[in-house]
Amino acid sequence: MPPAADHADNWVSPLVRASAAWAWRLLLLLAAAYVLLEVLRLFGVVVVPVALALILTALALPAVDFLDSHGAARGGAVAFVLVFGLAVFGGILAFVVNQFIEGAPQLVEQVTRSIEGTRDWLINGPAELSRDQLNKAVDTFTEALRTHQAQLTSGALSTAGTIVEILAGAFLLLFALIFFLLGGRSIWHFVTRVVPPEHRARVHEAGAAGFHSLAGYARATSLVAFVDAVAIGSGLAIMGIPLALPLASLIFLGAFIPVVGALVTGFLAVIVALLAKGVIYALITFGVIVAVMQLEAHVLQPLVMGRAVSIHPLAVVLGLTAGGVLAGIIGALLAVPAIAFFNSFVRVLAADDPGARTQELDNEDGPLVDAGSDEPQPSPA
Repeated sequence: MPPAADHADNWVSPLVRASAAWAWRLLLLLAAAYVLLEVLRLFGVVVVPVALALILTALALPAVDFLDSHGAARGGAVAFVLVFGLAVFGGILAFVVNQFIEGAPQLVEQVTRSIEGTRDWLINGPAELSRDQLNKAVDTFTEALRTHQAQLTSGALSTAGTIVEILAGAFLLLFALIFFLLGGRSIWHFVTRVVPPEHRARVHEAGAAGFHSLAGYARATSLVAFVDAVAIGSGLAIMGIPLALPLASLIFLGAFIPVVGALVTGFLAVIVALLAKGVIYALITFGVIVAVMQLEAHVLQPLVMGRAVSIHPLAVVLGLTAGGVLAGIIGALLAVPAIAFFNSFVRVLAADDPGARTQELDNEDGPLVDAGSDEPQPSPA
């Protein structure tokens, strides 16, 4: 270093020099993370179906391996599990839609009575509004709909385009799921070839740990979502709330977004109860949802999720928030599974003794690899 530069550098505190060194490195890391997120967002049509396929693989792989180990051909086992899963999902969906169609007229009738009761209360109650004022308010609302008709139409066209993207993504998801179940371990083995040989075994162990946590998260979340849907749906059915089964199905789907998913979808049940049964039933419905959420937070999550994935609740909330800001509902859905995977992946990758770290995870969460196999099974499929 030139003497002048050395002399000038002596005027800077070592703390400032260290802070500056950290600052430009952190800026580079943030820039790299930003570029990575933008690339993922740009290829979201591909990334999201593949990520969902990995989660579904974590759920279906034990069944495929069980059939494979009992003499069934691998391809036949995959076909059976997929056809069975699609049949169950399609049957449930058809049943829910049928229930919705049958229950909609009753809901419309009850909502109509509620509207008429509200109209009478506004006219004869403390508000003492005239019929002309109510009719004027209705006409204003109708005129607003007509004024924004073009925007509503463009929104419908945008929704149609979104449906096309969803169908394309569903096809890619199914295609990826089939190949993950057929030969995901071989795919992971091929991917790790890009890693230098001296680090390849460590990456294998990290991949096994990450996928094991992802599988545990998927199974635990499915169980928690099922319990939420059954508990809230039973409460709605006991109170005679219309569309109890479709609402329970929405709660089941929403529960896959931890912490807030079931609460947000349950709010729809509160609205239906308010329109169909009145304020008292709406408050009771809200109380049932809050009670189930408390049961989930203090009993189900620690017993079920805590055994499968060790993630601090603050990390879950921050991950959900960041995922929702970056990618909306899909981001919130995939944030926690991604945290579960990379939490175990990085812990094993950064461990001083990967074998000891793997054994530690094994003792906590179950086997990461098949001890009876000559070939390690670290793949995410």
